[in-house]
Formats: sequence, structure tokens, C-alpha cells
Amino acid sequence: MTENILALENQLCFAIVTAARNVVALYRPVLEPLGLTHPQYLVLLALWEKSPRSLGELAGELAMEPATLSPLIKRLESQGRVTRTRRSDDERVLDIALTRQGEALREDALRVPHQIMARVGMDAAEISGIREALVRFAGRAPVASER
Repeated sequence: MTENILALENQLCFAIVTAARNVVALYRPVLEPLGLTHPQYLVLLALWEKSPRSLGELAGELAMEPATLSPLIKRLESQGRVTRTRRSDDERVLDIALTRQGEALREDALRVPHQIMARVGMDAAEISGIREALVRFAGRAPVASER
């Protein structure tokens, strides 16, 4: 790498951006039969862990802005997979909860990780190693407020 430190192929940022784009493309044909986009799948993953959640809590968990997340939630609601309700004790808080249809979709989604592993030709340990390295890297990257 020291021979040409500015070569595009030597840049971590380029590798990560390319990988992110490829991952979304990889998931697309797996998620289409479920009627989901990749961002909608991420929302449901978070809700399958804990439902209901406030919009703000969900946005924080997914590292998204609430304004970006709202249209995804509305689309999932129109599909009958989630509900949006204002809290009676604080109407500023919007709670997002799974419907029975959203909960039932989890059974079909259990096949997604196995399909992805088969498509990339990697096992769970290899995928876990990449994920852990990315989590470590992301944890070391300065957040906007630290710059």
C-alpha cells in the first residue's frame, strides 16, 4: 500500500462504500419475495427485538434521522406490518409497534441470513468476523460532535 497510498483501491472509504452498495444489492432479491426493502427489513429487525418503540428510540437504534425513518414507517403501516400511535401521556412521542402480520413475517425472515450466506459463499463465523471488525471500526470513528 505504501507504493501508492492515494490509489483508489487502497482506500478504506472506497472499500466500505462499495461493500455497502453491494450488500444492499445482495439483499434485494432475497427481500423482494417478502415485500420488503433493505431499510424496511432493518426496521423490522429492530422491532422483532423490541416492540413497541418510540420513533426516536428506533431512529437511534438504526442510526437514522427520524425524518428519514418516518416514510419507511408509514410504508410499513400501509402494508399492515406496523402501527403508529401517539402516547396518551405525551402526544409528542410516536410509538411504533408490530401488527400480527409484522410479527408473522419474522418466520419468513428467519431464512434471510442463510440465503445471504449462501449467496456470498461465507459461513456464519466469517460473516460475524467481518461484522465485528466493522463494529470496532465504527466505534473508533469520531462522531460529528467530536470533530
